[in-house]
Amino acid sequence: MRGLGIEPYAYSWNRTHKATQLQEKYADLPAGGVADSDEDRVSVAGRIFARRAFGKLAFLGIRDDSASIQLYCDKAKLESFTQLKSTVDIGDIVGATGTLKRTEKGELSVYVDNLVILTKSILPLPEKWHGLTDIEKRYRQRYLDMIMNPEVAGVFRARAKVVSAIRRFVEDLGFLEIETPILQGAAGGADARPFITHHNSLERDLFLRIATELHLKRMLVGGFERVYELGRIFRNEGISTRHNPEFTSIEIYQAYADYNDMMALAEELVTKCAEAIFGNAKLLYQGTEIALERPWRRASMQSLVQEATGIDFSAFGSDLSAAKSAALSALSPRKDESLQTVIANCATVGNVLNEVFEAVVEKTLIQPTFVTNHPVEVSPLAKAHRSFPGLVERFELYICGRELANAFSELTDPIEQRARFEAQIRAYNKQLEEAAAAARDRGESAVKQHKNDSYEVTLDEDFLTALEYGMPPTAGMGIGIDRLVMLLTDSPSIRDVIAFPVLKSQQ
Repeated sequence: MRGLGIEPYAYSWNRTHKATQLQEKYADLPAGGVADSDEDRVSVAGRIFARRAFGKLAFLGIRDDSASIQLYCDKAKLESFTQLKSTVDIGDIVGATGTLKRTEKGELSVYVDNLVILTKSILPLPEKWHGLTDIEKRYRQRYLDMIMNPEVAGVFRARAKVVSAIRRFVEDLGFLEIETPILQGAAGGADARPFITHHNSLERDLFLRIATELHLKRMLVGGFERVYELGRIFRNEGISTRHNPEFTSIEIYQAYADYNDMMALAEELVTKCAEAIFGNAKLLYQGTEIALERPWRRASMQSLVQEATGIDFSAFGSDLSAAKSAALSALSPRKDESLQTVIANCATVGNVLNEVFEAVVEKTLIQPTFVTNHPVEVSPLAKAHRSFPGLVERFELYICGRELANAFSELTDPIEQRARFEAQIRAYNKQLEEAAAAARDRGESAVKQHKNDSYEVTLDEDFLTALEYGMPPTAGMGIGIDRLVMLLTDSPSIRDVIAFPVLKSQQ
């Protein structure tokens, strides 16, 4: 038998027995039973989370990355028992060897004959959970959050399973993962504020990507037919329970397909992820049972808004004034002045429809629902609908009142694509001019307004050139991985499923 010591190199402990393995192997060991043959000798390692010492016995609860197990320390068997009682603390990482026994109370334990401190915890851990109630501290010190609450680590294990299940699923269907640039010369593929950085050698500004779309589409022009990328996206926008400036998405593009194919793909992909976590297609989110059995509900944006408000936007044609009047009347009980201002500033009937949908309908879509047939004004990269003028072949998937996926039959006409991009830039510039005028009316400087509200929107000429060489008929879809993990782990905030979320700076 060896004494208690501090072991500076822990390489010999990399083949320890996991707590779950021991619990399974010795599940039939009765209370008071001992397994002390040479074949039953084990080595375990983990962090101490509980410590009780009295008389000639001490009990240490340790936790590895699978589960917890008890160390049974007997003065008669462990020479360094007295030193152990005065040296070992909660938070220390230890290694122990011994045989297995089950206490009279039924606790499976390692009957220790050797124990070493592998890492000494200098800072004391909070007293159980009561010492770590500050939600901001939990996010800032995620390592401490995981030590004190194993369920937090469980969320990230579930996240890893989801990501692995997605990759296996799409690659089994023949999709290839492509890496696209994070630093881009033009921020395209979405309507979002980019992060801007400067490349010193090139003497030019570059943008962190707001989407992977335009580069993945270039791959289809080059001859690939099924591509995807699962990676980080960056948008310089607000932080909330649903939004983090840095998030993860998967974008999938399939040649010779349309948005109906993407709906089927979305159903199967989300269901596969649920099965990877739960083993079935049912889940509970914040007390509400979500049924993922297929097929999922499909409804047009216009029909959902009409169902909620009684307004039939298809009847307005291009009569913007009538659309605004009807929308403002329907939304007046909400007494939301900012929303009323947004409606009043809408440039088209399609924009009004979209704003009403987001304000009234979105949060009510609890069970899986494909919202289809969006206005062309809010879908600059989607193909015009084959049956309904003014609409596009697009869907957004909503579950629990949150958008989970966005997909459409891709626009492949370079002339139409250029016209839509140019219209988008004109609308943005007009918005900037109006904001600048409003700032001047408030007595604010144009410099301050530009810094706070504006960013450059440019045409991606190379993408348009690529389209001119011809892209096959294509369907594309983006799925927010963080929101999907929120759903599958019953997490109320996006910060709960991102290991290191962006937070305000500490004062």
